[in-house]
Amino acid sequence: MKTHLFFYTGTGNSLWAARAMADELGNAEISPIPRDTGEPVRIEADAAGIVFPVHIWGLPQPVINFVNALAIDASRYYFALAVNAGQVAATLLQLDRLMKSRGLYLSAGFDIVMPSNYIPWGGPGPEDKRIKRINEAREKIRKISSIIAGRQKGPVEKGPLWQNILLSWLYSLSFSHVPALDKNFWVDDKCNSCNICNKVCPCGNIEMKAGKPVWLHKCEQCLACIQWCPEEAIQYGKKTSRYERYHHPDVKLKDMIAASRNNSERGIGVNHK
Repeated sequence: MKTHLFFYTGTGNSLWAARAMADELGNAEISPIPRDTGEPVRIEADAAGIVFPVHIWGLPQPVINFVNALAIDASRYYFALAVNAGQVAATLLQLDRLMKSRGLYLSAGFDIVMPSNYIPWGGPGPEDKRIKRINEAREKIRKISSIIAGRQKGPVEKGPLWQNILLSWLYSLSFSHVPALDKNFWVDDKCNSCNICNKVCPCGNIEMKAGKPVWLHKCEQCLACIQWCPEEAIQYGKKTSRYERYHHPDVKLKDMIAASRNNSERGIGVNHK
């Protein structure tokens, strides 16, 4: 039995999680979630996993677009890994409802806690705590891989009731405003026009003009641009110059560039080794 994992990532946490799951499952392929083209997405494997970061306590738009593009096949086994910094809230319940609205069934959904990459609210935390979270995530993926391999079904994981109510409400209020939040990005004089921000953006939201990045107001707040800038020249608001940058230590810049390039094309896989 073959599994195809589709990931959406900005700083590498979800790519790492997809790789870890693929390694545990064996006969598995991973691919970046493709950008929305209006064409149906057809999956050949008998199981499909969706691996993505929780954005503002809910589903990122690219994940919603991907699910809405899936060719209807109720017989396929679908599962999801929701990567977050400790507040998964009702994200997987939201995904479950979305899939059911399209005649699809989410058989299993798991909360994967990783180091925070939302730098506007601070750095990723002390290194020992980051390592602890990554190790715990690896162990959880190892344990749940047997559930996926056995094509078992069960309730999706969720946060406590207060998260599911309050944070889901905040998500609903903020969701439509996310694309324009890139107005808070700016670049300081350390920028050397390397173009890496343009290359790693999974949404194609950055153009280079006069050697400097310009954001196009279709942002998803993945923060790939600010976290992967080698000169730390990209800032967000007034505080990020004081905070440590973060991307997953096992994910390299070349991986992110390949994922960003490939997610604009259908049917292109990324080797998980």
